[in-house]
Amino acid sequence: MTRRVCVFSLVIAMLLVTVPYSAPGSGHGEKLEKKSAVMLVAFGTSVPEALTAFDQIEKQVREAFPNEEVRWAFTSGIIRAKLREQGRELDPPAVALAKLLEAGYTHIAVASFHTLPGEEFHDLYQDVRAFGLMSEAHGRKILVSRPLLSSRENMEAVTKALLKGVPKDRKPEDAIVLMGHGSEHHPGDAVYAAMNFYSMNVDPNLFVGTVEGNPTLDDIAPKLKDNGVKKVYLMPLMAVAGDHARNDMCGDESDSWKSILKQQGFQVECVLKGTAENSEIVDIWLDNLRKIHAHFE
Repeated sequence: MTRRVCVFSLVIAMLLVTVPYSAPGSGHGEKLEKKSAVMLVAFGTSVPEALTAFDQIEKQVREAFPNEEVRWAFTSGIIRAKLREQGRELDPPAVALAKLLEAGYTHIAVASFHTLPGEEFHDLYQDVRAFGLMSEAHGRKILVSRPLLSSRENMEAVTKALLKGVPKDRKPEDAIVLMGHGSEHHPGDAVYAAMNFYSMNVDPNLFVGTVEGNPTLDDIAPKLKDNGVKKVYLMPLMAVAGDHARNDMCGDESDSWKSILKQQGFQVECVLKGTAENSEIVDIWLDNLRKIHAHFE
């Protein structure tokens, strides 16, 4: 059974439990009392040091929506399993949505804290759409916000915010190489190439690569040499500086980006801060959230 069929079956099962049946003449169709919530959704991380990034997100969300119930859900089953072993339980989005409906919430703004509209986001979108279609007849409204790199304006704003996080002693001839995750969802993966283009318009020595997609480090390294770069700052283009950032990007193994670039003669400095630790970038996510929340007013 495919993942989509499994989730759709889960949605139906959950809604049968959470949405009460109204018999004829029992008030069906009456407007429900409005009760709002914000559900924060991310891929997730099991690295304790990286979880502080989500604290930054929650802090800014609570400041922006002080009267809303705020809950979390992680889309990665692998991450949720690892956290469960650590004694921390995080729900998948479908379960988190069902619990909010069961608790009587009528307006739920699902905030995607994904980096790009890839496979994880599209699965989330389908889940939210299924819940929304089956709930709207009961006076409920469920909407999902766009991920971070969902427009040219967002890409340029993210680039400028990231540049503020580079060490102050960085010289113009030093390069910044951002590591994105990459995606098997090809339209989503193409966003990295677009980000690369817009980034270089802001700073000619700013490059975007991916660990599991395109462009790759092999695509970027020749450009560094062509530009006469001597020093490279490595930074994650991911919400958290988790396993990929700490190992694939800046680990001591021979196949990490840091090791490969050093072998090619570059000086390398790592900046282990996820985008969710940058308050200006979180504000961009929040702007996406505000746009859907406005439909509840």
